[in-house]
Amino acid sequence: MYNKSDIELKVAEFLLQIKAIKLQPANPFTWASGWKSPIYCDNRITLSHPSVRTYIRQKLTQLIQEEFGSVDLIAGVATAGIPQGVLVAQELGLPFAYVRAKAKEHGTGSLIEGEIVEGQRVVVVEDLISTGKSSLQAVDALRKAGLSVAGLVSIFTYGFDQADENFKEAKCRYSSLSNYDTLIKYAAEHSFIGQNDVDLLTKWRRDPSGWGQELEQLT
Repeated sequence: MYNKSDIELKVAEFLLQIKAIKLQPANPFTWASGWKSPIYCDNRITLSHPSVRTYIRQKLTQLIQEEFGSVDLIAGVATAGIPQGVLVAQELGLPFAYVRAKAKEHGTGSLIEGEIVEGQRVVVVEDLISTGKSSLQAVDALRKAGLSVAGLVSIFTYGFDQADENFKEAKCRYSSLSNYDTLIKYAAEHSFIGQNDVDLLTKWRRDPSGWGQELEQLT
């Protein structure tokens, strides 16, 4: 049985314990986008921990079955979604393909790697959802190749309104094992962070692009 709230908490616990997610409100990270962020997530670290890797594989598999039913293909999003997708495809006994960030500049010039068949029903596997733009580029590539995208699953989502809007506009369902609100709740209850940190982390989620500027004005 897929118990959503228990799984959200357990995944949050794992990600914090193995430091796949780091929380540093006082010493923020800088994302590739230029955003200052009090949180950094690298779910590739889960692959180095067999028990965590197994749990995530099993729960992503259950989530797909719960949300999307029977599918023909699992597709990973390059790069971090590839190993997670392979694990899920193996668990389900399904074919696997992956979508590059951009088409190869040599050889066949492929954007999608692996054997695909027009009309296949596919679920996309991603490690992390921020705005959802890169994930939806993969969804678009699969649709243009003639596949039917049932939806997308990920390990973690920041829960940005922008992501919800982007997925809604693309008419693509998505679901994650855990999320930002659950993570912050767990982190506060288990002394990973203090109440002042909770306030900063909550403000960041509401306005991630403006949070860094406000922080600089206060320091």
